[in-house]
Parts: sequence; structure tokens; C-alpha cells
Amino acid sequence: MAKAAILTECDKLAAAGVTFVAAHFDGSGDEGATEDVRCYDSDVYAHDESEPVEHDASHMQDHFDAFVPSGYQDGCGGFGDVVLDVKARKITVERNDRFEDYTTTTYEI
Repeated sequence: MAKAAILTECDKLAAAGVTFVAAHFDGSGDEGATEDVRCYDSDVYAHDESEPVEHDASHMQDHFDAFVPSGYQDGCGGFGDVVLDVKARKITVERNDRFEDYTTTTYEI
């Protein structure tokens, strides 16, 4: 249902010059937050590199929130984006999980 609701907006978004719509999420330590849905008119979408344009997509927030992966904020946490490619009419979710790592060195004395 959320996917269909998002995809029905593509014609209106394209007419307004919007190429991508995205919601960024980030969290750790069992707490996380999803940013407001934002619109972009760039050739590609990159969270830290793309500048949003003025277009109100707040009515789509709940639909984007439905695709934010469950548990991304657990432990060391994670971050990512739910992205609508308006022209391709494709929704993708990119999730990056943080983790702790260690190395072991053993030597004889």
C-alpha cells in the first residue's frame, strides 16, 4: 500500500521538476530518527551531497517511514536512505550497519 501511494505521486513530482524524493534515517544505542522527506532535482541522489529543493512532500512521510528497516538503530546502529527515483518509478532502501571490530595479536615472550 505504501509503495503504491508513493508511486502515484511520480507524475506530479516530475511536473514540478523533482527527480528524487528521500528520507534519511540514522541511529544507534537503541535510538534512531528518520528525517523529513525531502525532494531533489539532481541527476543523482547522495544524502550528504545533494541539496533539497522547495517542494512539500510531507504528505508522503508515513509512506516513506514504512520502508525504514526495523532494528537499524540497535547496538552500534545504522543509517541509510529510502529513495524514490521519480523518472524510473523505483523505490530503493540503502541500509548501512555500524559494527565494532577488533584485532588480536599473539606473540611469545
